[in-house]
Amino acid sequence: MAAGSPAVDIVVLNWNGREDTLDCLASLSKSTYPYCRVIVVDNGSADGSVAAIRAAFPTVEVLETGKNLGYAGGNNVGIRHALDRGTDFILLLNNDTVVAADLIESFVTLSLRTSSDDVLGAKIYYFDKPEILWFAGARWHSPALNFVIDGIGQADSDEYSQVRDADYITGCALFASAATFRQVGLLDERYFLTYEETDWCYRARGAGHRCIVVPQARLWHKVSSSFGGESSPLVTYFMTRNRLFWARHHCSASDMRAIRRETWQRVRQVVLPEIVIPTGSDSVVRRFVWALLTWWREFRRRIGSPHNRAVLYAVRDYYLGRLGDCGQPIRRLSKRPN
Repeated sequence: MAAGSPAVDIVVLNWNGREDTLDCLASLSKSTYPYCRVIVVDNGSADGSVAAIRAAFPTVEVLETGKNLGYAGGNNVGIRHALDRGTDFILLLNNDTVVAADLIESFVTLSLRTSSDDVLGAKIYYFDKPEILWFAGARWHSPALNFVIDGIGQADSDEYSQVRDADYITGCALFASAATFRQVGLLDERYFLTYEETDWCYRARGAGHRCIVVPQARLWHKVSSSFGGESSPLVTYFMTRNRLFWARHHCSASDMRAIRRETWQRVRQVVLPEIVIPTGSDSVVRRFVWALLTWWREFRRRIGSPHNRAVLYAVRDYYLGRLGDCGQPIRRLSKRPN
C-alpha cells in the first residue's frame, strides 16, 4: 500500500451464487481506489463457484469454510482474516451487488475527512430498476414496531443526496475501520441470517460510533438472491425469529412487549381460525357440524401455507432458544408452492 493511503479489505460472501459473485467481482475490478484487496469467503458452495472465481479473478483471495456458516459466520471468517493481516478498513459487501467504480473511494474520502470511527453505508438501488432506491438509511419506528427504510421504492432525488445518520447500516454494504471492528467485535453468529448487521450497528452506536449513509457511495442490489427472493418462507422464518431475538437486546421494554403480542396474535390467527355457526333453518347440530368442518378446512389451509408454517417454526425456535441455522424442514418450505 502507498504510504499514507489506507488499505481496504473487501469481504464478499458466496454461497452457491457463482454468477452473482462473478458479476460483483467484475464491478469491483473497475474500482478507482487502488489500495484494496478482495476476499471471497465461500460458504461450502456446490455450484462450482470456487473454481470459477479463481479462474476469472486469480488475484482475488478465496477462503473456503467447507460448510454454510450463514451470513454472520461466513463474514466473520473474512473479518478475522482482514484484521489479522493488518488492514485499515473493512467493507462487507453482498455478492448479489454491482458497485459503482468510485464506491470504495467515496467511503475512504468521507472517513478521512470526518471520523474514521463512523460506520458507513451506501445508497443502494434495485438492480432491475437502477433509478429506484432500495436503501438510503433506516430508522426504528416504535408505533410500527419496525424499521422505516428511507427512500425504498422511490426515485432518487435531492432529498437523498446529503450525508445522513441512520439507526443501522444494511449488511449489503457496511464499511468500518479495523479499529471499530476490534472494539465492537464480530457479527453475532446466533442470528445466522438477517438482523446480525442491525445488532452489530446497535452495538457500535452503543460504543459511541455513528452510522452514516454516504450518498456518493452507490451500488445496485439484486435483492436476496441467496434467499430465493424477499418473499421466501426462509426470509419469513429468519426475520420472525431474529426480530424477536434482536428486540430482546435492543428495544425498549414496552416495544418488546408489543412485538411479542403482535407475534402471538399472528400465531393465533394461524392455529385458531374463528368458528362461525351459520344461521338458518337447519338444526343446531347440523349447523354446528358444518361450522366445525369449515373451521377444519380453514385450519388446514392456513397451517399448510409455507409462510405460516415458517412463522410457527420461528416462534417455537425463539422460545426454545434454537438460534443459528434453521433445520432442513424449514429450508424445504421454500421449495413448496405457496
